This record gives sequence, C-alpha cells and structure tokens, in this order.
Amino acid sequence: MVVSHSTPPVTRKKARKSPAKTKPTPGVKQATESSDVDEDMSGESFIQQSATIVEDDMGEASLPCASTVPSFPPLSASAISSQSLKSETRRIPIPPHRMTPIKRDWVNIFSPLTEILGLQVRMNVQRRCVEIRTSKHTKEIGALQKGADFVKAFALGFDVNDAIALLRLDDLFIDSFEIHDVKTLHGDHLSRAIGRIAGQDGKTKFTIENASRTRIVLADTKIHIMGSFQNIKIARDAIVSLILGTPPGKVYAGLRTVCSRLKQRAL
Repeated sequence: MVVSHSTPPVTRKKARKSPAKTKPTPGVKQATESSDVDEDMSGESFIQQSATIVEDDMGEASLPCASTVPSFPPLSASAISSQSLKSETRRIPIPPHRMTPIKRDWVNIFSPLTEILGLQVRMNVQRRCVEIRTSKHTKEIGALQKGADFVKAFALGFDVNDAIALLRLDDLFIDSFEIHDVKTLHGDHLSRAIGRIAGQDGKTKFTIENASRTRIVLADTKIHIMGSFQNIKIARDAIVSLILGTPPGKVYAGLRTVCSRLKQRAL
C-alpha cells in the first residue's frame, strides 16, 4: 500500500518595491532656495510697510485737528448773573427777642443790602424772617451769601456797624459755641463762669475784644465771636481759660504776650 504525502503549497510574499530616490540636481536646489529667500524677504518688507502705515495712522490720529477744536468766549458778568443768580432766595429766621431791634434799625439793615450788594429785601412778619433774593442789579456771585451772613450776624446780637464789616471784608467769620461745650456747669457755677467772661461792667469782654480785634456777644450760655480766623482763635482760648476757672489777671498777661507777638509779626 503506497501512502502519498501531500506538501502544502508555499506562498511567496512579493517584496514591495520602494520608489527610487531621485537625486535633485544642484541647479534646481539653488532655485528653490532662492525662491524661499525671496518669499521671506517679500514677507518682511510687507510687514515693515504695514507697520509704517499703522504708525502714520496713529500719528495722524494723535495730532489734534485745529479745525475741530471748539473755542468758547468767556461769559460776561451780566450773562453770569442772568443765568446763575436769577431765582436764588434766602430766608433768615429772626428770634423773638431780636424783632424789636430789627424794626428799630430796619433802615440801616436793608440799605447796605440794596446799595452795596444789589439785593432785594423784605421782612416777613408772619414767618418772622428776612427774605432776600438776587436781582438784575446783583453783580457778585457770592452777594447772596454775604447778605445772609450780615442779617444772621445782626440776629445773633451784633451791632449793625460791626455786621457791615462782613459785607466789605472777605476774611471775617462768625464762630459760636456754648459754655457746656467746654465744661459742664450748673447753677451758681454757671453764673460765676458767665460773670468771669463779662467782668465788672463788661471790662473783661472789652479787653478781650480790643486785644484780639474781634467782637464778642454773650447770649446766656452761648458765645458768638466775629473776626478773622487767627483772631477768633485767640479770643476763644482766652474765654475757655476763664470758663475753666483761670483768674482774669493771668488771662490778661497771656493776651499781652500774644498781642506783642502779633505786632512783631506785622513788622
């Protein structure tokens, strides 16, 4: 018996052929490199040109154009008064104990307001207040405030001749405080403090006024001082010392030294 062995067929893999590498010619290589360099140069030149264009635009935009800048002429005094001071009014309340003095000195009160400041003034008896407002004759912007300060100074107790100084000078002010702001006093202690400030027949008060060049009004426990900023400080320090119990003689000595320093500074 013959047994035949069958051999399986052998499959051969076909080798893939890689594409043949072609060697570039030297002429072609130089041509491609030169074209790349030209493209780079052209790109750089384009960027430089665009940058210069942007700078030119920015420079032109930053420079102001003379034709577009508006020019406004200054307003005249009449135009300012007609626009800003047309309908401004003030009401200054008058306390009951000052109604009789204001009726007695009414002519001396409204005359400076109308002649110096050009304001319109009237007395409202029902509301117990003085009403002032601007008019076409008002020339200063701060005239209404000056008029209100003048009437308020008279309402606090100052004399008319002293209050007129507020209309003529710009560096005058009014400072008000109470005795309780310095020290809490009651009964006879409070009365003695007020007596130390006033002095016998008003001697101490007049001395402080003449030394500090101020005007002082004692209205019960309230004290009002009118003067410049520096002079008000001198008078207030003297009054505070009297309230705290300093003898008047020591206060006079302090005022003498302060006055001598002021005279030296003035020289």
